[in-house]
Amino acid sequence: MRAPLEAAAEDHVIPELTRLTDRALAGPLPEELAQSVVEHHVLERIVGELAASGELDRVVDNALASPRTKELTDRIVRSDEVRGAIREIVSSPEVRAAVTEQTAGLFDELVAELRRGAARMDDGVEQAIRRPPRSVGDVYAGIVTRSVAFALDVLLIVAIFTCFSCFGALISSLVGPLRPTWLIDALLGAGGAIVAGGYLILFWSGAGRTPGMHLLRVRVRGPDGDPPSVARAVVRTFGTWLAIVPLFAGYLPVLFDKRRRGLPDYLAGTEVIYDDRRPTRASG
Repeated sequence: MRAPLEAAAEDHVIPELTRLTDRALAGPLPEELAQSVVEHHVLERIVGELAASGELDRVVDNALASPRTKELTDRIVRSDEVRGAIREIVSSPEVRAAVTEQTAGLFDELVAELRRGAARMDDGVEQAIRRPPRSVGDVYAGIVTRSVAFALDVLLIVAIFTCFSCFGALISSLVGPLRPTWLIDALLGAGGAIVAGGYLILFWSGAGRTPGMHLLRVRVRGPDGDPPSVARAVVRTFGTWLAIVPLFAGYLPVLFDKRRRGLPDYLAGTEVIYDDRRPTRASG
């Protein structure tokens, strides 16, 4: 009796159930079921129940602790497809632009903080040794700002001189000792002074500021408000050497002079000002 029933089910019931299932899946039933699951938050309720019971944590912990998971992760990370995708992402113009922008932004912030700190110290040093304090918004650059700018320029001058020295050593190694020897020795001995003098004269007369002054946003100007002429730049360079020799004593007048002028400024008729400040009545 059982065998005929099973045969009848296989011949008639199962094909009919299959046909009904196919018709239901071909109709709107799947979409309606999915919409009903979403509307009644079935998945959220299941996940919430698993999380509340601790079962979800157990399943996740077991999955992470499984050697199979580690093996699968290593295979994915080491695959050529993933490595190629990482290389493509890292070398993309968007990533490079973002890194460049972040680096430039960080550098700008550091320079801006250095600039503000130096300006505050300009006033602080003077207030400690002189009275009354200067007016707010004074345009003349103080001794700390000028010192920081000068230190940056010295570093750049040393770098330039080192490059020239290395280039000269390379030429000498290729063609032999340069002649006349006395002239080469003289140039090497005075090389630092020549590079420094040319550096200062070029930037002061051409742009009114050196790279160090540019970072600190200060500039040197002549009586007409423009960058000093070549002649004034030469005199100012000579005055700079004179101011440095006696332990930088030539810059002490900056602390007391109304326009913060040092010996080089007195000799060349120049003054150093903050480039981002507007003149006031008190400062001219």
